[in-house]
Amino acid sequence: MTFALSLFALAFVPMLFEARRSAANARALRLAGAVEPAGDVYATMQIAYPVCFAAMIFEGWLRNHGFTTAVFPGALVFTAAKALKYWAILTLGPRWTFRVLVPPHSIRTVRGPYRFLRHPNYAGVAGELAGFALLAGALYTGAISLVAFGALLLKRIRVEERALGLRV
Repeated sequence: MTFALSLFALAFVPMLFEARRSAANARALRLAGAVEPAGDVYATMQIAYPVCFAAMIFEGWLRNHGFTTAVFPGALVFTAAKALKYWAILTLGPRWTFRVLVPPHSIRTVRGPYRFLRHPNYAGVAGELAGFALLAGALYTGAISLVAFGALLLKRIRVEERALGLRV
């Protein structure tokens, strides 16, 4: 039970800080005239993301998964993914939110991790899910989460690219 509670804190405490930063940035962007394009999957993502982590914790708890050999690689992948995601968040600064909000005259960011990846934040999110699945010992819900949330990320990418006038 202690391991499951540790996983819960590892997943959900950062989510609270991320949600707070996102909300503050979104308010400021809207005041600056940012618009939210049609077709975004945010409403689904906002439910699916925490559900994915909760399901993986639950599966790990049901399987009585504790500290096994998969914990170290899972922690490594999860930590690297969080680092990539936070690098992307810091690079975008006040433009980063959970929603797709496009300020007037916005252009694609090409600095920080965006020099190497077109969507490093989403690569980080996928890595979080994969690493957490290993950490939790959640083979089934981890795979389902990665595929299902990955599909949402692909839809989100199309919305962002279209909103910035980029080729999808």
